[in-house]
Amino acid sequence: MQNAESFIRWSMSPLIRPLRSLANGLGVAWWARVQTEGPDVTYWFGPFITRQGLESELPDFLNDVSSEQPRSMNHTVLRTRRGEPLTIEAGS
Repeated sequence: MQNAESFIRWSMSPLIRPLRSLANGLGVAWWARVQTEGPDVTYWFGPFITRQGLESELPDFLNDVSSEQPRSMNHTVLRTRRGEPLTIEAGS
């Protein structure tokens, strides 16, 4: 548990933000694309420097999205570049 807590503190460090931004700009950052139906929304969660970093924080994000009680939800882990908006409603 202590390693996970240390990793989370490290991954949220202000010193890591520029690295995440650089990785995103180069298109090598890890993102999760979460798509829901009812409501029809696409959420982007990231950027992360490592896939492990993304996967360690993704369950909390998915629980948060689940609290909105969509009819269905699926997610895909991608290595890509992503900008705003991070929440896209169908028809927007």
